[in-house]
Amino acid sequence: MATALGIIADDFTGGLMVAGYIEELGIHCPVAYDPAAIAELQDAPVVVAAGRTRTIPLDEALEAAARAADALEAISCERIAYKACATFDSTEEGNIGQIADLLADRLGARPVIMSAGFPAFDITVHQGYLFVAGRLVTDSHKRFDPLTPMPDPDLVRFLGHQTPHSVRLINHRALQQGAAHVNALLDDLAREGAGHVLMDVTDDGDVDVSAEVAAARQCTVAAGDSLIIGLADRLVENSRRSPPPAPRHVDGPAAVFVGSVGPIAESHLKRFGEVHRVHVLDLLDPRGEEAAVVEALAWARNMTGGHPFAVATTTCSEGVQRAQAALGPIGAARRAERMLAAVAAGLRESGVRRFIVSGGETSGAIVAALKITRVRSIPRGKDGTGFCVAEGGEALSLYLKPGKMGSADVLLRALEVMRP
Repeated sequence: MATALGIIADDFTGGLMVAGYIEELGIHCPVAYDPAAIAELQDAPVVVAAGRTRTIPLDEALEAAARAADALEAISCERIAYKACATFDSTEEGNIGQIADLLADRLGARPVIMSAGFPAFDITVHQGYLFVAGRLVTDSHKRFDPLTPMPDPDLVRFLGHQTPHSVRLINHRALQQGAAHVNALLDDLAREGAGHVLMDVTDDGDVDVSAEVAAARQCTVAAGDSLIIGLADRLVENSRRSPPPAPRHVDGPAAVFVGSVGPIAESHLKRFGEVHRVHVLDLLDPRGEEAAVVEALAWARNMTGGHPFAVATTTCSEGVQRAQAALGPIGAARRAERMLAAVAAGLRESGVRRFIVSGGETSGAIVAALKITRVRSIPRGKDGTGFCVAEGGEALSLYLKPGKMGSADVLLRALEVMRP
């Protein structure tokens, strides 16, 4: 049977996270990190094509999204959706609106249904305004993000900078009136020439109505986790909900990599460092990147096979500011990714088989360095999502998580969960 839904995810951790929720529904949902691997997944009812389109230059992001869409169409995928993170992380000139336009033009239908938010994590949208933990996104911890600080909480206005098509809103009050009412509103907005319609996500009820509407219409969806999960749930028939048994974690030495920055990532690393050793890479090491990586590998190889350890580029806010002043925000982030990825690749050669990675961009860099093309997500459990096992090559276990999610002991708990 054809794949019911193909999901193009804007980063590696988000793609894996949504796959874990979908697997929990009893729906087989493999994750491809290389579009070429999608051809091997044509029997799955839902497939995630996870890339790195969030912060890369627009032309590269559009090319990557088009490759993923081509690969999904080649396996006769019936619907394709774009999965952004729940907080719609993006630069003002960013890639959500443009990729949504790309997919809508391929489908030949508008308006695009857009939806941020994830109520389970206290990320909501009300009257078009984005809230994190009950505060406007501009007052939340998101303001510390070095690449996507989200300077405008008004998503209609913010997304309006990313597309030549008009962006309209269907608010919570309208969604409360049900799917039939919302469908009629969408028809009216389509006649008015709306290119994109943002749905409020004040609570799970808004998500349910939006998912019902999106599943029934031939439309492009560009959304955060909640709507994508709801869409998969409605598109896959019960007869196709018999996934293969969940994979088991691989045995072997473990290493932790932390590339995210900000107070939450700092708290994770501090708690881990109370129990295990941590080596911090200096982005401004006067000896250069290669020498710093060689030193980190020598330190880590002495630890491999013993207690777990961490390698990080995480630093205090003053350290982030120094690195950004010298290298620029993008330059500092890319250097951190390169250095951590090089260490990870070297440690795989030294026998590390369990990798815990904090940070979406860091996860993408490390997965690429490890030459992993596809993974099987482990269904969400009491410790959440982000756990997976590499398929189609050497067996490796991974935990990939967004840098700003998880309690202070999340890295320590991940080590326990990943015991085979």
